[in-house]
This record gives sequence, structure tokens and C-alpha cells, in this order.
Amino acid sequence: MFDLRTLYQEVIVDHNRQPRNFGRLPHPSHHAEGFNPLCGDQIDLDLDVRDGVIDQIKFEGHGCAISTASASLMTEILTGKTIAQAEELFESFHDALTKEQCDDIEALGKLAVLMGVKDYPARIKCATLAWHALHAALNRDQQPVSTE
Repeated sequence: MFDLRTLYQEVIVDHNRQPRNFGRLPHPSHHAEGFNPLCGDQIDLDLDVRDGVIDQIKFEGHGCAISTASASLMTEILTGKTIAQAEELFESFHDALTKEQCDDIEALGKLAVLMGVKDYPARIKCATLAWHALHAALNRDQQPVSTE
């Protein structure tokens, strides 16, 4: 039988140990920094956007397993997406974690595995930090993002 909790744990561990797209881009078109004072998570997010499409996205920083895994999954999913698609996914992911009920969990794709974070409300900020940094980068907000 399919056990979402086990899958959640396995994905978190895998992406924390071997984060995808970890590092910096030499000349990003978009950049943002984020910090979660509650957990100590810190992220630098670099994007190379060409003709409205995310060509490359990388992150660097340190944080808890949930923060790192969420950033890693985010970079995998957003490569090749338009800015509009990225913003839509940001809204869907944020709503899924912060609202009582998610109307379209299937739209999240691989990100649905992170819905296990809802069982630990204090960790939602860990899972959304990279996403808030993404939103800031796409809007060219130069102020570091904080989850507080």
C-alpha cells in the first residue's frame, strides 16, 4: 500500500542529502536572499530568465532538511517554466500549505509530497522560504526575505 508519510520522509532525506541545482549562477538575471530566523535557514536564490522562461535556477545556503528539500524540489520543477507559471505554482504551493484545504493537490505534482509539513505547523516556514525568495527574485525585490 502507498504510504504518503514514508514517501514524504524519503523525499526530504534524499533532497537534503543530495540537493539538486545547488550552487550559484555566475551572472543571474534575478536574485534574492531569504532567512528564516525561527530555524536559522538561509538561502541565496539565483535565476537566469530568458524571454520570460526560467532557463536556470540554483540555490545556495544552509538550513534544515525541509528547507533544503523544498528548495531542491522547487528548482527541479521550475526549470523551463514561464514566470507566470512559476508565480502560479508559488500561489498554489503556499495556499496548499497555509490553508485548511487544498482544492487541487494534483496540480502541485512532485511538490504534493511536501504536504506532510502541514502536520508540523512550525515547519511550514521552512518549506516556504525558498518560494518566498523566488517570489522576491521574480519581482526584483532587493530586500532579503524573512519568514517573520
